[in-house]
Amino acid sequence: MMYWQKDIETMSREELNKLQLERLKQTIELAGHSPFYSKVLKDNGITADSIQSLDDLQKIPFTTKDDLRNNYPFGMAAIPIKDCVRVHSSSGTTGNPTVVLHSAKDLDQWANQVARCMYMVGLRDTDVFQNTSGYGMFTGGLGFQYGAERLGALTVPAAAGNSKRQIKFITDFGTTCLHIIPSYATRLAEVMYEVGLDPRKDTKLHTVCIGAEPHSEEQRKRIEQLLGVKAYNCFGMSEMNGPGVAFECTEQNGLHIWEDYTIVEIVDPQTLQPVPEGEVGELVLTTINREAMPLLRYRTRDLTCIIPGECPCGRTHKRLARFKGRSDDMIILKGVNLFPIQIEKILMQFKELGSNYLITLETVNNSDEMLIEVELSDLFTDDYSVLQRLAKDITRQLKDELLLTPRLKLVAKGSLPVQDGKAVRVKDLRKFC
Repeated sequence: MMYWQKDIETMSREELNKLQLERLKQTIELAGHSPFYSKVLKDNGITADSIQSLDDLQKIPFTTKDDLRNNYPFGMAAIPIKDCVRVHSSSGTTGNPTVVLHSAKDLDQWANQVARCMYMVGLRDTDVFQNTSGYGMFTGGLGFQYGAERLGALTVPAAAGNSKRQIKFITDFGTTCLHIIPSYATRLAEVMYEVGLDPRKDTKLHTVCIGAEPHSEEQRKRIEQLLGVKAYNCFGMSEMNGPGVAFECTEQNGLHIWEDYTIVEIVDPQTLQPVPEGEVGELVLTTINREAMPLLRYRTRDLTCIIPGECPCGRTHKRLARFKGRSDDMIILKGVNLFPIQIEKILMQFKELGSNYLITLETVNNSDEMLIEVELSDLFTDDYSVLQRLAKDITRQLKDELLLTPRLKLVAKGSLPVQDGKAVRVKDLRKFC
């Protein structure tokens, strides 16, 4: 069996659109019970009956992260709090956190959604699944935990960090699949080799699910080579439940976004108008299968596009291209717009380099400059002339990609800070007047 739910995953576009419209009308009816949306819908004259086609979705105003923060904690709830069974939230380091509520039905559907993703990449109830994500208020831990349990796999809730403990579990329990942040995947592989373990020969790993931070295709290939696995890209965000919103199939050519759960739009981040299929824009999502806290036209700030055409895997749900970055992660330097992922793409092409790098933006003599520090591979030479040629080659390719020339500094392996969680890739020390 290739499919977890064949009737849903291979549904015709006509049937899928019909299902989406039906669920959208139900969602609008439900959202009207929340303090926030009751006012939004009333002010714009929107009712479930006024939505006659999916195009009518554009009548509804966008929802933003600020809306969630301004209605903290429960102003977005569409059902009584006594009927909610779980709450997740962001860290809230810059003010009120964003809060997401779940009913028992929501959690059940979320587990099914994640199980569908895992089944799609070949995982089965015979697998041993190890989750290296944090648990608690972060959705990555519990989201994959319940999905793996729904799949029937033996689950190892290892949580984040403690690499040697992770490795012990991998070897002792016969772990076959990891859920892991890309930057930590390369770090964990390095620790394995440091302790004399070759994961390609000495473990049963065959699959990793990666996500939670931007990464390039080159980074994915490096993870696959280091660990001897297939690495599948996962997209999720707490506002949309968490992991499992979209996931690659075994074709590794775009992430199928489950349209029986979510309506997807791609808009120009400046004009907020829809862009043609295949054109990069901001991802906007509407939940259509959640009852505790539905979200209408939520601006994710993620930049991607819908990949035209059909997927060879037979699934009819739209595919999202690898994310280019976030509209609010954009770096503007000397009039040039760029994203950290563009830099990583270049760095990961050089086998002489390690996986850890740091981009520092600073003001030097009243001019904004970019410094890129990147660690060398421990297998590489310390010959100064060779290092000079390497630095020159890397700088040239960075200039071609970024349309500006950064300062490049090659440093010894282990020189840059290492995080067990999301990697800190950019430090902005510029002086803004």
